[in-house]
Amino acid sequence: MVRYELGKWNLDELVKNPTRSTIDKKLAEIEKNTKKITTAKKNLKPNITSAKFLKLLSEIEHIAEKSSMIGGYSSLRYSENTQSDDATSLLMRISKFNSEMENRLLFFDLWWKKQIDERNAKRLIKSAGQFSEYLRFKRLLAKYSLSEPEEKIINTLDVTGASALVKLYDKITNAFVYVVTVDGKKKTMNREQLTTLVRSNKAKTREAAYKSLFSKYNENKGVTGEIYQNIVQNWRDEGIGMRGFSSPIMIRNVSNNIDNKTIKTLLDVCKKNTKVFQNYFLQKAKLLGIKKLRRYDLYAPRKSKIKEKTYSYDKSIKLVLESLAKFSPILSGYANNVFRQNHVDSSLRPGKTSGAFCSTPSTKISPYVLVNFTGKTRDVFTLAHEIGHAIHSISASGKSILVSEAPLPLAETASTFSELLLYDNLSEMVDDEGKKNMLSEKIDDFYATVGRQSFFTLFEISAHEQIANSTTVDEISKTYLNNLKDQFGNSVKISEDFGIEWSCIPHFHHAPFYCYAYAFGNLLSLSLFQRYKKEGKSFASTYIEILAAGGSKKPENLLNDFGIDITKTSFWQDGFDYIKNQVKELSRLN
Repeated sequence: MVRYELGKWNLDELVKNPTRSTIDKKLAEIEKNTKKITTAKKNLKPNITSAKFLKLLSEIEHIAEKSSMIGGYSSLRYSENTQSDDATSLLMRISKFNSEMENRLLFFDLWWKKQIDERNAKRLIKSAGQFSEYLRFKRLLAKYSLSEPEEKIINTLDVTGASALVKLYDKITNAFVYVVTVDGKKKTMNREQLTTLVRSNKAKTREAAYKSLFSKYNENKGVTGEIYQNIVQNWRDEGIGMRGFSSPIMIRNVSNNIDNKTIKTLLDVCKKNTKVFQNYFLQKAKLLGIKKLRRYDLYAPRKSKIKEKTYSYDKSIKLVLESLAKFSPILSGYANNVFRQNHVDSSLRPGKTSGAFCSTPSTKISPYVLVNFTGKTRDVFTLAHEIGHAIHSISASGKSILVSEAPLPLAETASTFSELLLYDNLSEMVDDEGKKNMLSEKIDDFYATVGRQSFFTLFEISAHEQIANSTTVDEISKTYLNNLKDQFGNSVKISEDFGIEWSCIPHFHHAPFYCYAYAFGNLLSLSLFQRYKKEGKSFASTYIEILAAGGSKKPENLLNDFGIDITKTSFWQDGFDYIKNQVKELSRLN
């Protein structure tokens, strides 16, 4: 029987014998092919034949594949050891090279978006096969594109404008030092260290951590608040004033290739189901032995008589594969290939990047997965999550690299679904006490990824409107505090200091309206999981087909092909019904 050991991945399939000479040859080949394509400019006329057009797309696809492989290699090398000068130098070199090649190919994008008439565009899309959605989406973006000189001005000013403001926010907040008293001792911490304390089993420590965090942001609210308001105003001025979007959130929706109606329905359902999490928080207060949760206590661990279980790396992989196999041997086989081909970097090492991710540099080889495995239960779920991403990529590997990647709202489908399969499997192996622990942690996660993220988005909608009509930092904080009160009702006591929490959320500054993607992805997976529970193993083939589409279809159209209507309330409610049942199950066990 195979035994899996902690270790590094093997990148030979991306670049074998990665000497300077080998890298130079690969870059020279890409540059040669790119130069060849630029001669095709003369063929870009409205009456271009479908055959010539598809040949050009195939050549662009080939360059994209080669560039992605060398870019992926440099990025993964850097992830192995972020302190390596050689890896850092290679990453910078390849990034610069790929950017230059992209600029050389911009002529095609500009021609397709702006210069070809609608009748001929439709003719070419009709004959483009799997490239149809790729081309249709580019035409959609064209509607909101400006002239080339205007786009250049925006790009130039962005460096010292919105992007500079985000960098300034990061520079200021990353320099914050937090002083907090833990067990009677004053400690100095950074944000990451402080965050771990909100999950402390001691109420005083949790409160002290939050108060230290908010105190620092309150001290600097004049500066960070001004930064945020200018970011929001810039988002509005460019997106609505210049590009013609109808609302601030629509800017994000279009980039996600999703309809406004779909996102409105999603958020409406999330708001309607606040009672699901409120009921859980009332239960959690009882579990913790307190009358009512304070917001400081939201992530408090459940008091348990049993010690947290640890898992070997070998056992973890076998649990993940077993969980997948119960659902689909095909998907289990995909996952096994990733491990068998040594495409997983799992060991803890100085300099290795933190966290976890899945990278797919090429549709022709298995994806690469990075985790930092310590043996905790959470690590097993992280492994299932990232392997889920890999499964998604492998399922879509029959598609061109131009359309293989799922759009953001669908990107978390397979990862979350894999976690649910693992949870389902593990819950059958533990006693009631162990199941209580798992349930509590799982529902905490559901709140963090569904409830919290959807209300983040609802806050952003209000804040963007508020800032457009002129406001103050304190007024924004009042809006956020009211958002929390709507979210928690009478289930959690909200103290006034949480009003400033909005300024601590980097997503609001880095990527407005990004957060709903977390709620979308998780609820979609939960709804699909509910369907699996109803239909049994026969659902596996449908699920694999959904994954196999990658980004070749618009999300609404793709899911509609399988009788799934994400524009309807009932679909999203299925996901919440699953969470509701988990809360009921926890109540039964208590």
